[in-house]
Amino acid sequence: MSNNNIIKGVFLVALGATSYGMLATFVKLAYKENFTTAEVTSSQFILGIIGILIINLFQRTKNKNTAVKASPKNIFHLMLAGTSLGMTSVFYYLAVKYIPVSIGIVLLMQTVWMGVLLEWFLDKKAPSFQKIISVIIVLIGTALAINIFKIDFNDPTIDWANGLFWGILAAASFTTTMFTANKVALGISSAQRSLYMLLGGAVIVFGFSLYTQTTPFNFEIFAKWGIVLALFGTIIPPMLLNAGFPHTGIGLGSIVSSLELPVSVMMAYFLLNEQVLLIQWIGIVLIITAIVIMNIQFKKNK
Repeated sequence: MSNNNIIKGVFLVALGATSYGMLATFVKLAYKENFTTAEVTSSQFILGIIGILIINLFQRTKNKNTAVKASPKNIFHLMLAGTSLGMTSVFYYLAVKYIPVSIGIVLLMQTVWMGVLLEWFLDKKAPSFQKIISVIIVLIGTALAINIFKIDFNDPTIDWANGLFWGILAAASFTTTMFTANKVALGISSAQRSLYMLLGGAVIVFGFSLYTQTTPFNFEIFAKWGIVLALFGTIIPPMLLNAGFPHTGIGLGSIVSSLELPVSVMMAYFLLNEQVLLIQWIGIVLIITAIVIMNIQFKKNK
């Protein structure tokens, strides 16, 4: 693989991760305009599905219908996998409703150790020493990043109980999404895979919306925030990551995609005026360090 291709891959993955990193701040801004979680998630998924449909039609026309089509079995498995994608959006957006974005993204990054546990459970493969060290560093980094020893549970502006609960659930469902996305229907195009996973996620999102939306649905969300959320959360990142990862490989790609964490924190700092202390930045650096350690290949002495 040439250096130019690797650099191209790094650039694409970095842009995709940056796009994801901006998302929670946009959600928080939508909340400030009194839009509900149901309105935010529904608009993102509806416009996201329309966008991915257009991309699929364009690819089909370009390839003159020669692309491998998804079988009914593929569609079922992808939609089933997509339910965890819908859960991640709902849980994560609920989390940042109650806690700062800079804390919410740290909780989402618990996928690092959750993924190790899931792999151990499903593949019956004990984690390596390298992964165990990474998990320990992530947990220490998380404690510092949320400033655990200085949490003010009496702060009326933050609902820690709900925020931590939904944040951990978001990390758990995101772990499931990542695990299944790399194993299901790999023989079809990424645009088709994205479409059917989104349709599966939409089942969860629409069910949540019907259950929780007690006021008339505010359709202004589509024009004000829906397009932005769909672009930065549903359409652009998967395309960039799917285009970039083949050039970087999983290891380097995972390291570069951790850029989502500092981008999300900086967006919250500049646009939401969230306070981020030095000790929290140290925690964030530790989490990124753990991701690097987990994904680099150490040369073994012969």
